[in-house]
Amino acid sequence: MSEEHIKIVEINGIKMEVDLRTAKKVEHFKVGDRVKVLIKEYNDWKTHHGVIVAFDQFENLPSICVCYMKYSGLEFATINSKSKDVEICACNDDVIIEQGSIIDTFTKDIERKKAEIRDIEAKINYFNAQFGRWFKPETEEV
Repeated sequence: MSEEHIKIVEINGIKMEVDLRTAKKVEHFKVGDRVKVLIKEYNDWKTHHGVIVAFDQFENLPSICVCYMKYSGLEFATINSKSKDVEICACNDDVIIEQGSIIDTFTKDIERKKAEIRDIEAKINYFNAQFGRWFKPETEEV
């Protein structure tokens, strides 16, 4: 191997020799690109499918905003030079994400929240019916 094609690169304190003839170009991202998001959750790392939604050009800390899917719904991650426990890479796999199943998940969440609201409203009605007489009606003083 010729020395002219070798470059030493250091990443997180680890030095590696890279053969420039086979090295891959660093990918460029744009809004709307599909990505994989690697998130540290508890003591484990999990990957999720996501989409780049914004590049925030903050003066001191430019950031990438990514929306990604978890079983519990959509989450957002901000990636910048100070980010820990989160990384992104281009999504090159052919995983098929079914839009219908994602919409079904959101619809179930909506129905669950509506049921919670109905339950709270029923509690208010019960409280007023059972305990309302304990309170004196407010009257205006003249």
